[in-house]
Amino acid sequence: MKKYLLSLFTILLPLLNFAQEAEKGIDQIIDEKFGWATGWFVDFIFYQIDFGGGVKVFWVLFPLIIGATYFTIYFNLINVRGFFTSINIVRGKYDDLDHHESLVGAGDSTPGGDNIETIAIEGHDGEVSHFQALTAALSATVGLGNIAGVAIAVSIGGAGATFWMIVAGLLGMASKFVECTLGVKYRDIAEDGTVYGGPMYYLTKGLKSKGLGTLGKVLAGLFAIFVIGGSFGGGNMFQVNQAFQLVENITGGKESFLHGYGWAFGLVMAVLVGIVIIGGIKKIAKVTDKIVPFMVVIYVAASLFVIFANYDMIGDAFLQIYNGAFSPEGVAGGAIGVLVQGFRRAAFSNEAGVGSASIAHSAVKTKYAASEGMVALLEPFIDTVVVCTMTALVLIITGNVTSANSGLDDAQAILLTSGAFESVISWFPYVLTVAVVLFAFSTMISWSYYGFQGWAYLFGRSKKMEYLYKIIFCVFVVIGSAASLGSVIGFSDAMIFAMMVPNMVGLVILAPKVRAELKKYTDAIKERKA
Repeated sequence: MKKYLLSLFTILLPLLNFAQEAEKGIDQIIDEKFGWATGWFVDFIFYQIDFGGGVKVFWVLFPLIIGATYFTIYFNLINVRGFFTSINIVRGKYDDLDHHESLVGAGDSTPGGDNIETIAIEGHDGEVSHFQALTAALSATVGLGNIAGVAIAVSIGGAGATFWMIVAGLLGMASKFVECTLGVKYRDIAEDGTVYGGPMYYLTKGLKSKGLGTLGKVLAGLFAIFVIGGSFGGGNMFQVNQAFQLVENITGGKESFLHGYGWAFGLVMAVLVGIVIIGGIKKIAKVTDKIVPFMVVIYVAASLFVIFANYDMIGDAFLQIYNGAFSPEGVAGGAIGVLVQGFRRAAFSNEAGVGSASIAHSAVKTKYAASEGMVALLEPFIDTVVVCTMTALVLIITGNVTSANSGLDDAQAILLTSGAFESVISWFPYVLTVAVVLFAFSTMISWSYYGFQGWAYLFGRSKKMEYLYKIIFCVFVVIGSAASLGSVIGFSDAMIFAMMVPNMVGLVILAPKVRAELKKYTDAIKERKA
């Protein structure tokens, strides 16, 4: 560990000198060159289909939403039927199933004499509990999208965008169920107990079992490249950059003692991130299972305080959401425009169908793949249906849903949300700043794990390769905090959504495998109750 930290500082020190001496012009030069080289890819991923009347839709939303709707129907509303079972799994009600000796093969007789198939996956292997896997995955999604993203959605699409955000969140629960079930089913477990999982593995193994081995390898390779790129940018640089901007703003803006010292903030964050990610998923899970519940409870409690402090406006807020969803007035693009804003922000926030969460969920200790899929379906509910809706209600009740606020970037949107809370709780911007820094930190440590899994898939699982990735990741923390590299972050965001393409192909082809896993688990639960 000391050796790792020493190498981290050796690489960081020259970069710190560069960050101190570099003028803004260098940022701009790098940004322009990188933008020129990667612009075609960003334009392709974020290409918008023009439907006329001011309605433009990102094409990437179609496979995400159509896929989520398909899985909702294919699995008979698993997002509704499985909700309370999922909560019971997280509570540990069915943990005893993972400790029982499993029966292999159809037709095996259970002690009770019934003939059922309750084949286990790889035995009770894994590294983290159901709750820790859930919080590790949530830490990567609950964050700036819930604060800034919602403000952008309602400022453009009006209150009605909230309704469609909720719908998209509910549908996304089915996609999360499918990808995280597959993540556990096809994971690799090394001799030392380390778990390697995610789309790279279920695309190669799963599609090979369907006679599509070559396609599986190509899709898995593409996914691994995309997840590495996404981990450096959207899961790292963007997070630390936005966190620093809010900290700088709360401490005086341009008059702040931190103004011009983004590199110093980045260095502190890099050291903290480095300390956590050295320990792998176990260490990450131990941190996230404390940070995530704390963050969500604080944020939801503050939201409820603002909402109930204006209890007389709650009914009107829900009326605005309902009316705006179906009969919008004065909103660009009418009903379709509102729907698009809601779906877009929900997809950007909970990442259902992107495949990232299945990497964290693969590390769970369980015999039954579907048990973790059931746990995972709670993610979009917590992330989008609960947290995003709370943010939207606060913005609507405090009168911050106006067309004058449209065209906001993420940094301005965070300040708009902060101002909405401040109008009721004068000191809350300080709490929100701490929350955003924690959101950013937890997102970064989870995305470091996602990126490392892609890295290990492409470059091998040696300790040398692992430390190389983690050092590079920490270097990008400093760069992201000190520089304004819009094109770099835009490219990495595009890579995150590019992950959806190979992932969705695999999910649709492998859906019958998931159905079989779900039957095994539900049969085991029924047998336990008998």
